[in-house]
Amino acid sequence: MEMTAAAAKSGSDKLRDSASSHPSIEQLILESHALRVTVLPSLGGKIGSIQILPENEELLQQPLRPYAPRTRYLNFDAGDASGWDECLPSVAGCEVQTASGKVVVPDHGDFWQVPWVVDSQSGSEVTLSAEGFSLPLSFRKTLRLDDNRLRVSYSVCNRGSDSVEYLWSAHPGFAVEKGDLIVLPSSVTDVIVEGSGQNRLGQQGTQHTWPQTTIPRQAIDLSIAGGAEDGIGDKLFTHSPAEGWCAIERKRLNRRVAFQFDPKQLPYLGLWLCYGGWPEHQSVRQHCVALEPCTAQGDSLATAMQEGRARRLSPQSEDNWTLELQVSGVS
Repeated sequence: MEMTAAAAKSGSDKLRDSASSHPSIEQLILESHALRVTVLPSLGGKIGSIQILPENEELLQQPLRPYAPRTRYLNFDAGDASGWDECLPSVAGCEVQTASGKVVVPDHGDFWQVPWVVDSQSGSEVTLSAEGFSLPLSFRKTLRLDDNRLRVSYSVCNRGSDSVEYLWSAHPGFAVEKGDLIVLPSSVTDVIVEGSGQNRLGQQGTQHTWPQTTIPRQAIDLSIAGGAEDGIGDKLFTHSPAEGWCAIERKRLNRRVAFQFDPKQLPYLGLWLCYGGWPEHQSVRQHCVALEPCTAQGDSLATAMQEGRARRLSPQSEDNWTLELQVSGVS
């Protein structure tokens, strides 16, 4: 395995073109015989690309607009809306009450907007960290690539003098094609709507059976990816399966992209099913599925705090968890 900095030629065409228009955007490459992973420290520590080798097939949603420096409180749809970001301390923008008073938490949290520091790197591993601005949180992650597995180890620390509540969600947009499958263990039998474009699946809180459900005058299978022309954008939640995994099967690529995690650490699973339905005000839209192991049901930290679902960190304490991505053949 090897890692190189600013190796634009190793990314996908869209990633390369976007990054090359901003020479200051550093790229770190983790590469094995099976995968090439591109990390962008200055853009929220984003994983911008995961490519299958030797085919160079891209697994992540690529930029909807060129990469550009972020500003605090930028709406997520005003950025590139691509790749794998980290949402902390909230997914939805909201206002929360803290010991120091009311605080505004930005859309998709602090950490996708701020530059990350590369703390250490070796041939197969890189550690990055960043400081939050809405709440006094420090965030660190270590990415280790081992053949067809990418292991990400996380640590969040409360650097303040009062307890802090937070929620975290993985935010990887996996590129899909019509007919690809979202595969969950059989223990998952229902999902709850967080949001649904044009209320296709009903209002927030509506419950559906998984994977097959019924909406007015139509039976649908939520596990089958739609086409970019469908105009669908649905955010769903379920309890993390006890089996500790979720996956996407890419039919054309004959690949299974799976997350493995500890459901005790990450007790909920978010699903973002976007088939050309978002951003609604843009002509170029996502065609992706996000598998989102997370710490709380719902996107809003304010709601999680009200419902007792938020994680609480004592002063100078930290939480740790891991998430592992495996890419394998479909049998």
